[in-house]
Amino acid sequence: MKGKIILKSIGIIHTPYKEPRGIPIQGRFEKDVTGQAEVFVEYQDGLKDIENFSHIILIYYFDRSKDEKLIGKPFLEDERHGIFAIRSPHRPNHIGLSIVKLHKVDGNIVTFSEVDMLNGTPLLDIKPYVSHFDSRENVKNGWIDKHFRNGNIPQRTKLT
Repeated sequence: MKGKIILKSIGIIHTPYKEPRGIPIQGRFEKDVTGQAEVFVEYQDGLKDIENFSHIILIYYFDRSKDEKLIGKPFLEDERHGIFAIRSPHRPNHIGLSIVKLHKVDGNIVTFSEVDMLNGTPLLDIKPYVSHFDSRENVKNGWIDKHFRNGNIPQRTKLT
């Protein structure tokens, strides 16, 4: 099947990041930054029991990315890679995914940390992070592994 798929936003993500500059390349590198997912009231019932998870997966739309590139340069290096081997927002469908630490749910507001998305980003879905399903052993991380040798965290952790 080739064609258009129509998705609808279930909410809006609120973060302190008003522009890409300063956003960490992954939220886990800035553990103290918090954000909120404002789930539209008509979807609020879908949050039932989510507070029992420590982490959740936010799926969202890179609404400010207008470019579509099949080859791009990741933030960790100058070498170019295929779009499906990097996490650039300039993807064919502009879909993002972040694992965040859940702090609390208050009505239709989900507070979380480990933020790595822009303020006002449209939220498409929330899924629980389940270590029994989502964690893997013997993982190969392709070109990224060289940036984490000996347990080091890359110096360039924020978008510039």
